[in-house]
Amino acid sequence: MISAAAIYALLAVAPVSATSLYDFTMNNIDGKPMSLKKFKGKVVLVVNVASKCGLTPQYDALQKAYEANKDKGLVVLGFPANNFGGQEPGTEAEIKTFCNSKYNVTFPMFSKISVKGEDIHPLYQWLLKQTDNQSDIEWNFGKFLISRDGKKVIRFSPRDTVESPNVKKAIESLLSEK
Repeated sequence: MISAAAIYALLAVAPVSATSLYDFTMNNIDGKPMSLKKFKGKVVLVVNVASKCGLTPQYDALQKAYEANKDKGLVVLGFPANNFGGQEPGTEAEIKTFCNSKYNVTFPMFSKISVKGEDIHPLYQWLLKQTDNQSDIEWNFGKFLISRDGKKVIRFSPRDTVESPNVKKAIESLLSEK
C-alpha cells in the first residue's frame, strides 16, 4: 500500500506552468485557500517557521520588519513546517494562538507544509529551483525574498535574520524597484 505522503509527493510537483510566486494557491492558517496573486506587486519574504526552535525568537524581528515596511510593499509569509526535529508539532489553531499571543504576528500565516523530503510542497520545489543554492532547506527559518514581479528569488540561511546587513540590503534594494 502506498502511503498518503508518497501519493502527495507524486502529485505535488510544481505546476509545469509556474513562472512566478503568483501561480500558487496555499491554505492560510485557518485552512482557507489563498491565491498568492494577492501579493502581486509586493516584495515577499517567505519563511518556514517553527514554534519550538532555538530560532523561534526570529518571529519578533520578522513582525517588526513587516510592520516597518508593509506600507513600502513588503509582506512576510510564514509557512509552519515540522521537518526539523519535530519543532512544529502543533495544529494550525495551536500555531496561530502561539504566534498571536507570544509574538503578536499580523503577517499572513499559512497551514503547515513540508519544505523538504519526499513530500516537499510544490511551492518550495519552485522556490529552490529559482536560486543558485538548490540544496535542501537546512533548518527552520530559511528565507526566500521574492521581487515585486514574483520571479526574482534570493535565498537566505536560517541564521540570516531580517536584521542581518545582507538581508536588510536585499529587502531595501527590492523595495526600491518599482
